[in-house]
Amino acid sequence: MSVGVVLFTRDLRVHDHPALAAAARECDEVLPLFVYDEAIFGGAYATPNRVRFLLESLADLDRSLRGALVTRRGDPATEAVKAAREVGAGAVFMSADVTHLAQGRERRLGAGCSEAGLDLRTFPGVTVVPPGRLTPADADHFRVFTPYYRAWRRDPWRAQEAIPARLRTTGGALRSSNPPEVPGRPSPDLPRGGEQAARSRMEAWLASGLAGYPARHDELAADATSRLSPYLHFGCLSPLELASRALDRGGEEFVRQLCWRDFHHQVTSAFPAISWRDYRQRDGWRHDDRRLEAWKQGRTGIPIVDAGMRQLEREGWMHNRARLLVASFLTRREGVDWREGARHFLDLLVDGDIANNSGNWQWVAGTGNDTRPNRVFNPLRQAHRFDPEGDYVRRYLPELSGVAGPAVHEPWRLDAARRRQLDYPDPPAAVPGGLPLHALQA
Repeated sequence: MSVGVVLFTRDLRVHDHPALAAAARECDEVLPLFVYDEAIFGGAYATPNRVRFLLESLADLDRSLRGALVTRRGDPATEAVKAAREVGAGAVFMSADVTHLAQGRERRLGAGCSEAGLDLRTFPGVTVVPPGRLTPADADHFRVFTPYYRAWRRDPWRAQEAIPARLRTTGGALRSSNPPEVPGRPSPDLPRGGEQAARSRMEAWLASGLAGYPARHDELAADATSRLSPYLHFGCLSPLELASRALDRGGEEFVRQLCWRDFHHQVTSAFPAISWRDYRQRDGWRHDDRRLEAWKQGRTGIPIVDAGMRQLEREGWMHNRARLLVASFLTRREGVDWREGARHFLDLLVDGDIANNSGNWQWVAGTGNDTRPNRVFNPLRQAHRFDPEGDYVRRYLPELSGVAGPAVHEPWRLDAARRRQLDYPDPPAAVPGGLPLHALQA
């Protein structure tokens, strides 16, 4: 085959990239292509944090490809076929993905390639184990995590792909589209995008963070998690490489979290409506714009919840334990539909991933894959357990910075004179039918 098009989507790297490696082996020349999808950049998903991170990641990928990356705007299926015709390609190579949008894109691209006489070749790479590879005997996907984890760990993972030693690129005469402008203002403490930043963070994590993960990953103030999720979401880092290298260093508990990522992807592959439809039906959601807005702004009056929401706004990221607490508070105590919370997360999270974001929100809300659908997190109990001295709260709530020790978690218990000095709200009463703080569980 003389020329092949590699359509990049959520796989913005050159290390362990099966589609790119196959194209380099099988084709004399390769056209690297990225399409600014009008379905994304014309919609709500194109948020400031993810667009800026994406553009930095594409610039980094272009440097790795020595300036050969061609960019277009429009429908990826249409533009990939058009670019293939322009360079006389015989096939399009791409990584398979799982969301409703990605599955539709692949179907359209398959139809377009067939009509144009092109081959469409799809490859793994977005997850450690491809969705659909592991299935229970009686269903098309695993609905419970633990059996999936056992099967996932037994699976003989594919071999990693090296960076192509020989990659002759084409398309230098093709015109690239200008990148879209970043809409609005990104979070001030957003991480930098790109494969080089990803690999630097991975190396630092494996060398100095992984060993302490089992003991410290839930400590909110310690910031003892990898913060690699944005790079996994955009494919700046191979999840297979990360999992393999972590296992080589005894990082089983960390790798279990990567399995959770694969688990939600295989659920989404089988249930692509996960972002808007309950996996398990639950009725009784209420709509309360005032309480929802207070939650978004980090002004609920529950410091541990508000600290998590302020971290999200400042960094475009939130500690995983805090994500559980703020989601449980909104859905279980306030009774607000999980879709409202998931939508706000996607507005700000740089790692805003449909499968993981929606899967985890449904897990917390009792509509997803939790075997204990009535599980509820008590924010005060969790605060005293995972932020015992209140350092996490004081980091993100400057108005409470002068409240010493664990008292910061319950400022409403301070004397009246001290409370008047704080520009901080009292906790709201439970909504009718909602759960008061003392009734929340875990």
